[in-house]
Amino acid sequence: MGERSSGTAELSTAEDTVALGAELGRQLHAGDVVVLSGPLGAGKTVLAKGIAQAMEVEGPVISPTFVLARVHRARRSGAPAMIHVDMYRLLDHPSVDLLAELDSLDLDTDLDDAVVVVEWGEGLAERLSDSHLDVRLERARDTEVRTAVWEWSKA
Repeated sequence: MGERSSGTAELSTAEDTVALGAELGRQLHAGDVVVLSGPLGAGKTVLAKGIAQAMEVEGPVISPTFVLARVHRARRSGAPAMIHVDMYRLLDHPSVDLLAELDSLDLDTDLDDAVVVVEWGEGLAERLSDSHLDVRLERARDTEVRTAVWEWSKA
């Protein structure tokens, strides 16, 4: 079981972002929630690909913008699935009940048996779990270099 660390990293390439996602993915367990935040193009979906890689779930991992959520099944028996959620189109509805929204999708997997990775979920996803990993991605102007800051929160 990996240590649940907080930290910061400079990510020069997409490969660096995937590698950080994989590092974080090795720390995750069923029932965990990961909140990915940052502007468009910051690398949230690329980071989710790295998490999926470490969790050994089925792909491909693409932005779930138009479906709200995608379930990526575990390749290993007994390992958690990854539910990849995009809250972007619900941002204008801050009072939305995220659990009810996910429940209405009939995801065919229990949130307690999966890791939930939420893009654009700040302020909403925290309601899913007492313990969640916040990852903030930023991209400086006129550069491809991204900065990631991550921290485990206890509600």
